[in-house]
Amino acid sequence: MRFRRLWAVAAAVLCTLAGLLLGPVQLSAAATSGPALAAAPNFKAPYPCGQKWTYSHHSAEVRRALDFVRADGGTTSGTPVLASAAGTAYRYYEANGAGNYISIEHGGGWRTYYFHLGSFSVANGASVAQGQQIGTTGSTGNSSGAHIHYEQLYNGVGQNIVINGSGLAYPGSYNQYYLTSDNACGGAGTPYMTWGSDVRVRSDARLSAPVVTTLSGPTSVRVLCQKQGDTVNAEGYTNNWWSKLRDQNGFISNIYIDHPSAKLPDVPLC
Repeated sequence: MRFRRLWAVAAAVLCTLAGLLLGPVQLSAAATSGPALAAAPNFKAPYPCGQKWTYSHHSAEVRRALDFVRADGGTTSGTPVLASAAGTAYRYYEANGAGNYISIEHGGGWRTYYFHLGSFSVANGASVAQGQQIGTTGSTGNSSGAHIHYEQLYNGVGQNIVINGSGLAYPGSYNQYYLTSDNACGGAGTPYMTWGSDVRVRSDARLSAPVVTTLSGPTSVRVLCQKQGDTVNAEGYTNNWWSKLRDQNGFISNIYIDHPSAKLPDVPLC
């Protein structure tokens, strides 16, 4: 009987100790688990479909930025900068820092930055779609050459950059890692034919914007959207509406779209 009582006491002591030990462990786990990040958008590269760029990170950079430059033989300066996810775009200027830059609010605490733009392609506060052109690559502000300074932030805190669900490396110099864009590859667009010969496709709806390609003759194209830009006088017509072509990833004057209307009736605004 004495041994049974001893075993009962020992069991009670062990249970008490187990309760004391397990309780703090559970509280500790609850205390150290912070709030989970809201689901991020499926971010895509901030430059046009099919282009290959290289990227690097400078240790002196604020937050977790990556700088991108072209590595496919194309010219970095003037290349369209695209929204890596849908959201609301805001334009800013910082003379001694970011230069012309855009911040896109994606909702859920997520934001992306695009610094050193050569020009803006959207109005302040505009709603933008993923893959829509928001500016052109430049070197404004504190910059030593044309590039896209790109950031992803959550609740104002810089995050390691993720494209198509995969995290990118953070090399200290260019030409170690490369990324080919699939941004704006899948938009269907509205089918049209162009007319005329040697029609220049530009990176933006401006006569001074860089030429990205030339249509040698009548071409079947897909028009993603249209917007007003520089007024063009050509072939006996005057028009300030421009169409963004899906496959050529640039703009042509609506003069060269084979349709009688200056503004295309079935194409959304950029």
